[in-house]
Amino acid sequence: MLNGISILVISALYLSLLFAIAYWGDKRADQGRSLIRTPYVYALSIAVYCTSWTYYGSVGRAATHGYDFLAIYIGPTLVFVVWWFVLRKIIRITKANRITSIADFISSRYGKSPGLSGLVTVIAVVGIMPYISLQLKAVSVSFTLILGYPDLALPHQLGPPPFPLDTALMVALALAAFSILFGTRHIDASEHHEGMVLAIAFESVVKLVAFLAVGIFVTFHLYDGFDALFAAARQETRRMALLSGAGFGSYGQWVTLIILSMAATICLPRQFQVTAIENVDERHIDTAAWMFPLYLLIINIFVLPIAMAGTMMFPGGSVDADTYVLSIPIVLEQEMLSLFSFIGGLSAATGMVIVATIALSTMVCNDLVMPVLLRFNWFRIKERGDLSGLLLDIRRGSIIAIVLLSYFYYHTIGESYALVTIGLVSFAAAAQFAPAIIGSIFWKGGTRTGALAGLMAGFMMWLYTLVLPSFARSGWLPAAFMTEGAFGLDLLKPYALFGMDGMDHLSHALFWTMLVNVGAYVGFSLITRASAIERVQASLFVDVFRLAPGGGSRFWRGTASVSELLDLARRFVGRDAADAQFAAYARENGINLSKIREADPDFVNFTEQLLAGAIGAASAQVMVARVTTGEMLGIDEVMRILDETSQVIEYSHRLEQKSRELEAASAELRAANVQLRDLDEMKDDFLGTVSHELRTPMTSIRAFAQILADTPELAVDRRREFLDIIVKESERLTRLINQILDLEKLDSGRNAWNMDDVDPARVIRDSIAATQGLLSEREVELLLDLPSALPAVHADRDRLHQIMVNLLSNAFDFCDRDHGSVRIGAVVEAPYLRISVSDNGAGVPETARDAIFDKFQQSGARPSGGALRTGLGLAICRRIVEQFGGRIWIEDTGRPGACFSFTVPLAAAQTRAATGD
Repeated sequence: MLNGISILVISALYLSLLFAIAYWGDKRADQGRSLIRTPYVYALSIAVYCTSWTYYGSVGRAATHGYDFLAIYIGPTLVFVVWWFVLRKIIRITKANRITSIADFISSRYGKSPGLSGLVTVIAVVGIMPYISLQLKAVSVSFTLILGYPDLALPHQLGPPPFPLDTALMVALALAAFSILFGTRHIDASEHHEGMVLAIAFESVVKLVAFLAVGIFVTFHLYDGFDALFAAARQETRRMALLSGAGFGSYGQWVTLIILSMAATICLPRQFQVTAIENVDERHIDTAAWMFPLYLLIINIFVLPIAMAGTMMFPGGSVDADTYVLSIPIVLEQEMLSLFSFIGGLSAATGMVIVATIALSTMVCNDLVMPVLLRFNWFRIKERGDLSGLLLDIRRGSIIAIVLLSYFYYHTIGESYALVTIGLVSFAAAAQFAPAIIGSIFWKGGTRTGALAGLMAGFMMWLYTLVLPSFARSGWLPAAFMTEGAFGLDLLKPYALFGMDGMDHLSHALFWTMLVNVGAYVGFSLITRASAIERVQASLFVDVFRLAPGGGSRFWRGTASVSELLDLARRFVGRDAADAQFAAYARENGINLSKIREADPDFVNFTEQLLAGAIGAASAQVMVARVTTGEMLGIDEVMRILDETSQVIEYSHRLEQKSRELEAASAELRAANVQLRDLDEMKDDFLGTVSHELRTPMTSIRAFAQILADTPELAVDRRREFLDIIVKESERLTRLINQILDLEKLDSGRNAWNMDDVDPARVIRDSIAATQGLLSEREVELLLDLPSALPAVHADRDRLHQIMVNLLSNAFDFCDRDHGSVRIGAVVEAPYLRISVSDNGAGVPETARDAIFDKFQQSGARPSGGALRTGLGLAICRRIVEQFGGRIWIEDTGRPGACFSFTVPLAAAQTRAATGD
């Protein structure tokens, strides 16, 4: 039975399993056998987006607001399905510049500004801390619930636990230990935390399976399927209102949630970490583009069923809707399901805390602490040796501080809000990065001043419209701040700023934060002048797919000592790592480090990027500048180089285009040569076949004529027989020559066509009359399966008659010798009339049904005198039918014999009548 000790032991074992998976992943990586090279692990790690907010909070929001919880997942789906190219560009930039965090990304684009990276870090820490506290709150609440099993012990009834026994604190410290062990093993923050990524992917599977287990139990065990559950819900007025869409909220709120979730997909530090920093192959984004949205779809299938079941099971709000996923199994005394649900919630919370603290600690170290230490003389950077240990200690201390501050937030302010509300506050904070990030990769006109102004304005507005109201609700500010506004000014009410009333609080905050953020970013960028390095970085970011990595070295001139650069790298990266990196660079560029003293711009750029992976781009630039003698080129020189680069790129693109055109032309020539060879072979075959076909009747004519000439005493009846043969062979020869000439005209397009509206019934009757001799000679039964009135068709009457004669002659030749039967049928299939001629002979083998319409192709033995014995008749029929705009084929009727069908377009008036137009 579940009790406090067993739950603690199981939780500890689960966290130990995470440690083991992460340790195994790191060991495999050290051995060169990485486990994260598969795109599926990458896609599952991105599912860290689904935190305890998803696991618990989505059900709570669905229970109170209906379907609008879906908006939070529509946003990331749109990003991965529609905006995948934005993610690919961010990943390429991150790899090319050894970027370590979202603060480093924004700072690098806008001139590697330390002030800008520091501001981004402050916003991230302040904005994401409530989100981390949300996870701690979820763990604490879920532990309190399951601790009372099989009774439902509600957290607000029990009060806060004693400080040393607080579950949230214990989990926070355990996760801090995990983040320290597997997030700060290497000094280079741009390297991949393979063990951590593998553990996060595993947790994504656990929370998905756990949530589905609860959903399947509720839907198919309690209510016997979706229909039964929703039918029960419709019997209650409140539930029926939600199901009918009354809980959708305003369209503005939906748009707000979608925009915030789209921004969060890119701008949350933890999402940037797993999507960009931890990416090992940008092609993996192709798999993530369908797999991550699929994950979001699956994990949301049972959100509404669980919400409906919970509201019916706990009427009147007796149980917090955020806890339905765990409360339902507990109340129904499903011990294993309750435990599994608890572990799933623990997975959802711990994954987010681990990745978020690693990302934030890197930002705090590289963009807050180190810039302060490196810019003051009292630190005496040049007198210190290896600083890599200090950097790791700063990151570890930052992890502990962030976790403890989040725990403090949870106990002071977090209790005032539901899970979803806390998450949305953090989403709104992360959204402030969106204008600077999107502008950084698509607009070269953005400047450092514009980015600073936009971020500062948006952040201050976020504080005023969302954070300060939470302080007022928690009693830290007077309640009058909410009702009367700051300084008693009605226009400054945080939820109705400048008189904008009637919007929900989140939409109101998003409107004002984005208005001032985007306005300040664009406005200040337009009125300020970018420095040379800003223009360089703008080109490297916006044109990342057109420029080679390391292009920034071309915009610096001066000298630097190789020994000083190596010494600098050793201090921050570590001696062994620095020596290995410098040796690898020397091998790749054919440099002997022992023989050169001065480093060229490329070497300086390499060193700066190496340092950037450890201390961030802004601090790396400052440190490299201290050991180099040189300067950035002026703006005019930079623009000249950029123009030259653009011209080279444009010329290269033209060359590539010409090369592609040449390759295409070569391919066309090769295809044409193959076609010419085939045509040449076909011509030889055609001439050989024609010669054979012409020789056969001519040989007969010559032989029988010679007999008549050499044997004047030949009997009259025999003479008459031989003369009949000569006449028939002459007719056969004439038909063959006419068919060859006819086919040549059709192929060359020189045939004159007399297209008109034609009565098909009359053409069929005339064709039967023209072949009456063969019909009588073969003693064939002719059957007509025609409607009483056939509509007119648009065709050449003589050519249609030729088709019918050829097909009838062919059918008479190949029908059964003893009981021959030929059937003519017609049916209207608007906008065509389908005519068929079938016999009861041996039929045409399936393998020969396509080739039989080619020249001189026949199937089976042909009796003497057949009209199509030359093998040209069907080829002529196909040419004529295609000229009409129809088609001809051998139809499978299931009866013995062959059935040739063809279509002819109906006359215009008949087409309108058939279609009802």
